Amino acid sequence: MGLLSFIATLPLAPVRGVISLAELIQRQVEEELHNPASARRALEELEDARAAGEISAEEEEEAQQAILDRMTGTARPSSPEKE
Repeated sequence: MGLLSFIATLPLAPVRGVISLAELIQRQVEEELHNPASARRALEELEDARAAGEISAEEEEEAQQAILDRMTGTARPSSPEKE
């Protein structure tokens, strides 16, 4: 039966390959999102942008919170836009 099932599922090999590749990419992305060094670099870039006057203090604070939320896996409720 092993040879028969191998022959029957052989056409699905490319699909299994794509699924394996997608799973690998997903693991890499999750690893990068939760990597403390990545978060630190992002926070340092924000600090540099604030020092250069490229962003305001409020924008820096919002971006810092977004980075910390991404690291901890928590999502802040979005605030309704003011009209």
